[in-house]
Amino acid sequence: MAHQVHNKLVRDRIPEKIQSKGDVCETKILTLEECVAELRKKIVEEATELSETTDREQLLFEYADLMVVLDAYMEAMEFSPADIKDALTRNIEDKGHFKDRVFLISTDSHDESS
Repeated sequence: MAHQVHNKLVRDRIPEKIQSKGDVCETKILTLEECVAELRKKIVEEATELSETTDREQLLFEYADLMVVLDAYMEAMEFSPADIKDALTRNIEDKGHFKDRVFLISTDSHDESS
């Protein structure tokens, strides 16, 4: 039997899936603070996987993975769906979207302190 050390946050059903194959896993329940820290790591992991995917079907799967982690993070931070929707609306109103595909090449500042 091969022993692997993972030391990472996994979804709730992962231990069940491991055990259903006859394998053994060691788990622990994290505190809220530990979970928030691990969710931050998971966001980076899932965003990296999404950014490295070019296959359309896999892209959708990775997007869903990232959204599950983001939803869990927002829930842990006690943001409601209304809070998130309001922040999204304000963010888009302030900065715009990406619909125009604008690519900023450079800027020149009139600020003398730069």
